[in-house]
Amino acid sequence: MTGPVGAGAAPVAAPDVRVRIFVDFWNFQLGINQAIGKKFQLDWKAFGPWITQRAAELTLEAGQQGRMRYEGLHVYLSYNPKKPEDTKLRHWATNVLDRFPGVQVTAMERKPKNPPDCPLCHVSVAVCPHCGGSMAGTVEKGVDTAIVTEMIRLAWEKSYDVAVLVSSDRDFIPAVDFLDKKGLKVIHAGFPPKGVDLATSCWASFDLKKAKLPERP
Repeated sequence: MTGPVGAGAAPVAAPDVRVRIFVDFWNFQLGINQAIGKKFQLDWKAFGPWITQRAAELTLEAGQQGRMRYEGLHVYLSYNPKKPEDTKLRHWATNVLDRFPGVQVTAMERKPKNPPDCPLCHVSVAVCPHCGGSMAGTVEKGVDTAIVTEMIRLAWEKSYDVAVLVSSDRDFIPAVDFLDKKGLKVIHAGFPPKGVDLATSCWASFDLKKAKLPERP
């Protein structure tokens, strides 16, 4: 009786599992402030590989060959050009964060929104009658759309096998459902109980606080 075909040959390693991480910056930062504290400073340089390792713990089965390969960290943020602190943030994001290995930053300018209307006469109230301050504000436009577009575009280009979504925004649920139907795993990383609906829709999820985010030295 002959042995199986290829008996004695070296086993063929499974292909690497490619991971891309998508970060809704302000949603993520607010989660850090509330769950860990405003003084916590994330080690952004280590964050991508660290997330990839957490994804490996959830995805790779015991004894499975191959490995999780960090393909990139995509960070999306908005900024108000009229605020000095936002200008400073944009400079850091595009000149420091964006230069870390694998990191790609998308910075989007917030657009002005109309001041509120009086509920009785429906006239726009441009100035606060109490303090004289401006009632006009800004609105974040395009960040969620940019994240969804990039997740689907990169999936179409077959540039990842597993996506890690760092946000608690339930608006991402339709995109997660679409990618799941296409056979792609989306892992949710957040601060429960925030984002429970999104986490439930994802293939798996983990608690960033319990996993001990890497802190900057």
